[in-house]
Amino acid sequence: MSDSRNDHDHGPTMPGRRSVLKAGVVLAAAPLVGGVASRVEAATKPVANGPFTARAYGNTSATGPLGPLQTKRRAVGPNDVLLDVLYCGICHSDIHQARNEWSSLPTVYPCVPGHEIIGRVQAVGSAVTKFKVGDVGGVGCMVDSCGTCENCLADREQNCLKGATFTYNSPDRATGENTLGGYSEKMVVSERFVIRIPPGADLAATAPLLCAGITTFSPMQHWKLSSRQRVGVIGLGGLGHMAVKLAAARKAEVTVFTTSPGKIADARRLGAQEAVLWTDTAGMKRLANHFDLLISTVPESYPMQPFMDLLALDGTFVNVGALNQLEGGLIGMSMAFGRKSLAGSVIGGIAETQEVIDYCAARGIKADVELIRPEQINQAYDRVVGKDVRYRFVIDLTTGKKA
Repeated sequence: MSDSRNDHDHGPTMPGRRSVLKAGVVLAAAPLVGGVASRVEAATKPVANGPFTARAYGNTSATGPLGPLQTKRRAVGPNDVLLDVLYCGICHSDIHQARNEWSSLPTVYPCVPGHEIIGRVQAVGSAVTKFKVGDVGGVGCMVDSCGTCENCLADREQNCLKGATFTYNSPDRATGENTLGGYSEKMVVSERFVIRIPPGADLAATAPLLCAGITTFSPMQHWKLSSRQRVGVIGLGGLGHMAVKLAAARKAEVTVFTTSPGKIADARRLGAQEAVLWTDTAGMKRLANHFDLLISTVPESYPMQPFMDLLALDGTFVNVGALNQLEGGLIGMSMAFGRKSLAGSVIGGIAETQEVIDYCAARGIKADVELIRPEQINQAYDRVVGKDVRYRFVIDLTTGKKA
């Protein structure tokens, strides 16, 4: 990024991982949520005896709808936390995975998505020091990593050289089985990968910060986005609306690029100074060579050269949305003479995830959410694909529970 406007407000400084950690599937006819007494008995009794079953919501094929499932959860080990899940956001990645749309990461069925998880601690292992029963914890996109490679030791577990264990559709290091995500009433997770949720937080609106928040916060940290710098946010959905809020909190000059005329006013309400339609040829031309940083949150591939043309000298285009094959057509001459960079980024480490949660809590930043019931998940998926959500669906799993 150009450093001509980077002399103020770089944002928070990353804490070390130790300081963060120390601070502290058969289809079932039964509904996902039931009476409190039966759930507590079913969840607490197996803790001492071994693995247990938990009701969840998932699918068994790429073309099948999501419905109630019985899932197996591992026994609570010495370093584990048992979470009674209260809320879980719906990320576009959930849809890609449930529908087997990522050729590089084929789905193993049954699939239980969900990696924006807020839950109450129901039990802890004998060696757990970070949480006690009754605390509220969050789980994002990872539940484990090797913990010993250079990337893990540098607080970048998401880039684990031996492969991070993702919250769903990933081999579980503890059991060897496939991980199952947060569309579930219970989860067992290593305490290292559970995030502390500050008291008084709006729990439903905090859930999306565990993916959408950290995914957009991390590149701002890495490329040191600061006040008066110019940042463009491409796409105004779950990730995009968080990118606008986080960039505005840094006092950056924010411009949104959207394909939806109905989102122009929303972009300004969320903190952008300007919003431009992709089809606005004059607006795109006017902003040529303008931006220090572009963050693309669009979940599908699209021609990127028109946006590369918007970068200022030494500017960086960061793709955090499209994870399949990107479209070609980039012009090497344009990139070379502008010393422009195309980069990718994905979530952040555990310390950085804790940091964005604390950063947002201190500033009153939260996601714009629409709460749904579990039986509305399939409808919500279709609405996300149709760009009909403002701006994150969150599944309310608190029915019948003491939240």
